[in-house]
Amino acid sequence: MGRYTKGENSWMLYDWANSAYSIIITSAVFPIFYKASATNAGISAANSTAYLGYTIAIATFILAMLGPILGTIADYQGYKKKFFTFFFIVGVIGTAMLAFIPSEQWLLLLIFYTISALGFWGANVFYDAFIVDVTSEERMNRVSARGYGIGYIGSTIPFIISIAIIISAQNEWIPLSDIRASQLAFFITAVWWGLFTIPMFKHVHQRYYIEREPNPIVNSFKRLGQTFKDIRQYRALFLFMLAYFFYIDGVGTIISMSTAYGTDLGISTVSLLLILFATQVVAAPFAILYGKLSEKFSGKKMLYVGIIIYIIVCIYAYFLKTALDFWILAMLVATSQGGIQALSRSYFAKLVPKERANEFFGFYNIFGKFAAIMGPLLLGVTAQITGNSANGVFSLVILFIIGIIILARVPEPKVDVSISTSTNT
Repeated sequence: MGRYTKGENSWMLYDWANSAYSIIITSAVFPIFYKASATNAGISAANSTAYLGYTIAIATFILAMLGPILGTIADYQGYKKKFFTFFFIVGVIGTAMLAFIPSEQWLLLLIFYTISALGFWGANVFYDAFIVDVTSEERMNRVSARGYGIGYIGSTIPFIISIAIIISAQNEWIPLSDIRASQLAFFITAVWWGLFTIPMFKHVHQRYYIEREPNPIVNSFKRLGQTFKDIRQYRALFLFMLAYFFYIDGVGTIISMSTAYGTDLGISTVSLLLILFATQVVAAPFAILYGKLSEKFSGKKMLYVGIIIYIIVCIYAYFLKTALDFWILAMLVATSQGGIQALSRSYFAKLVPKERANEFFGFYNIFGKFAAIMGPLLLGVTAQITGNSANGVFSLVILFIIGIIILARVPEPKVDVSISTSTNT
């Protein structure tokens, strides 16, 4: 495969930078902090979990609506980096603000969580689209998977620091309250995210684009409309997005709601943090392994493997009772969560016209985000109706089954080696 270029390494380093948000804000410290805040306000466990699910659904709906439109505009020369920068700044500021919100203001916490999530997910739309600018199609699986791999490794550093601060505060080893310790973790996340994004700004540039023209916004809507008219021309691409719509729904829901679910089971804060840390450590080599195995067995077959493992996860979650069960579940998730996301990203990138990558990654985003609306809503409603979050997790099995059936109909993408492996962008 050859050495990684400066552009590839800088692009992959953004996974290192923003993965701190994924673990500390999306999965670990913030959900625990929010659940404690809601509990102190007299809100039941099932309702507070449902409210978090509804919040995620609202944020993803907003971005799903904006994704294709902004992506189409961003295909013009020079726009991709500007949109990436805007959402990056919104995300970092929103995350930093979580550190200054009083713990008793659970609703305000959800509002700023929404702002930070919009920035995080919005920046990822354009970050993902940059993969066509930094590497060739034959290298995409490995580059995408390695990005996820180093992201998991990188996220463990601020996570370890945060866990150490929180545990030290709980044991009164340092003069901080539990609340201040968690808020400091939010601030550390924002700083980490901002600092390690600098190489992305310096070395990753838009290589494929549409030349600027008068009235770019009007013409962007026209191109968007034309894409819908020419949908048959992109049958493989949209068929893949349909499969992705279903299976990524379950993946995203499990990632974003796992900590709240663990809290409902009575698992302690320290145990949850340690389990999530172990998940990150185990996920790193498995994400890279998925990339290497995809070169031998194809990306599509490895996606099958990941989806099947998630089906097992959903079934096992239904019978979850103890902390040991949660450990086993977390390790199963760790084997595939990075691999399935990385290979989905690279598989899709191979199918899109490079000069229209932002537009199509906007559609990729809208399919993924609408799926992310359905999953948390399904879990939230089921949790409230039955009073048991396990029923909601189990219901996700059907989404994975539908996803794998549709994926079977998607043809393997043709490999284009037009970008030199020695390019140093």
